[in-house]
Amino acid sequence: MAGGTLNERLAAGDEAALAECLRAHSALIRSYLRRFVPAQEVEDVQQVVFTEVWRSRHRFDAGRSLPAWLLGIAHNRAVDHLRGRTPPTVPLDAVADPAGADGRADGEGIADRDRIRRALAELPAPQRQAIELAYYGELTQREIAERLRVPLGTVKARTARGLRRLSGILAPAA
Repeated sequence: MAGGTLNERLAAGDEAALAECLRAHSALIRSYLRRFVPAQEVEDVQQVVFTEVWRSRHRFDAGRSLPAWLLGIAHNRAVDHLRGRTPPTVPLDAVADPAGADGRADGEGIADRDRIRRALAELPAPQRQAIELAYYGELTQREIAERLRVPLGTVKARTARGLRRLSGILAPAA
């Protein structure tokens, strides 16, 4: 599918056109989303936007403005995100074992759990939710994606970012 405009190639399902679209328009989408979505969640919502672009490419009219279509999708995904269409996070207290994973009920184990709770509270909600569902809810990333109705890649990205942040937050205490 080498021939045709970017619009035509995208509408025809050319994967290279999606990559080109992402390179050409990700700054526009990111800038737009920053107006609505908390800064730490922009990347996650942007990933959902481009996943939706790929899923709905067959509905795109190649004669229309690609940036306008992208912004429409971005707007809808930002609104969905802000409405909180995902289930609430699993409360840590509801699923955590009071004796801790290692069976310790001493002051050190309690201090460790409190430090982890505080560190988790510092994470953006989507990252915290993914980590809590994985570690305390014992769900696989695929199960988390299904429960939250987000792409698997989004769950993986949220988990990875969240774990990196947790590592940075908890490292000084270690």
